Amino acid sequence: MLGTKLAFPTDYHPQTDRVAERMIHKMKDTLRRFCAYGMEYKNHEAHTHDWVNLLPAVQLAYNTSQNSNTGKTPALVEKGWNPLLPVNHLKKNLPTIHPTAKDFHEMWKKDCDTAAKCIAEAEEYNKQRCDKSHMEPDFKEGDQVLVSTLKFNNLKGLKKMRDSFLGPFTIIKLVGKNAVEVKLTEEFSRKHPVFPVILVKPYFQTEEDKFPSMKNTTPPQIVEGEDSPGPVENIIKARKIRLNGKDQRQYLVRFKNQTADKDKC
Repeated sequence: MLGTKLAFPTDYHPQTDRVAERMIHKMKDTLRRFCAYGMEYKNHEAHTHDWVNLLPAVQLAYNTSQNSNTGKTPALVEKGWNPLLPVNHLKKNLPTIHPTAKDFHEMWKKDCDTAAKCIAEAEEYNKQRCDKSHMEPDFKEGDQVLVSTLKFNNLKGLKKMRDSFLGPFTIIKLVGKNAVEVKLTEEFSRKHPVFPVILVKPYFQTEEDKFPSMKNTTPPQIVEGEDSPGPVENIIKARKIRLNGKDQRQYLVRFKNQTADKDKC
């Protein structure tokens, strides 16, 4: 009736509900900033309220702040209406309210303003941090890729001696922007075929495919003439010298079918 559907997250890397993940990161950063402010309030009777008692205001500030994805507040999305705040009632009766109620109004106003500031700073910080390192994956259906063995627990042999990647596998379809579904071979048929893009890399058959701008340079051919002593048979000594400001290593070699007096460096 509500049009909801079940969406399974990717194996070992749940990124299906990106909105919830971003909310969790933002709330962690918000609480970190809120606690760092050392929030403390004293009423007219000198009773102290520390940040632990003021935490409900953080929840209220978040639930009544507009979300950048939906353009609405979380309370409006879930309940269909925004709650009335204590401030809305107290503003009308400030001249006649009891001192305790006035203290409550001032405490909540100060706390909500601080919480809103922390939420805004957390959103901006998370946005800058994400934009700095985020790169859209460049995969499409039919691409050949290698999959990291980091989460393959049933492979034979020592973990340190395994290959870092398996494949190549063919991408069947893209699952959102951050995951791909690949066609696994029969030996991995019981493995979940959806992997996050951070565990996948393109497969190149040759070095030319991997580095298209690379040019192969043919080394110069050594022509053995009459003065050539012939092929090297053994290295006798080695030394390091400094030439033109750079360290270089020289070798004293002995040539095949030659005596020691024919050794050259």
